Amino acid sequence: MALGYRTRRRLSLLILLVGMPLYVVAAVTAVNWMDRSFGRQPIWVELLVYVALGFLWALPFRRVFRGVGQADPEDGANRPPRD
Repeated sequence: MALGYRTRRRLSLLILLVGMPLYVVAAVTAVNWMDRSFGRQPIWVELLVYVALGFLWALPFRRVFRGVGQADPEDGANRPPRD
């Protein structure tokens, strides 16, 4: 199912305002659980985990975010101006 431009814009805003903070809380909780289960890890391991989690959150949403910062292709902005 192809999403329209306006739907993708609204969905991307919802993901960034609601989903991202929830994902950050889940990532910090996961790293804290890892610390409690396996002991304190070196800082480079924690950094690697945070970088990996920071990259992984966007993978399922690539299609939603693609082209959202550009002009609406269905807006008719590419048409020549009327006289």
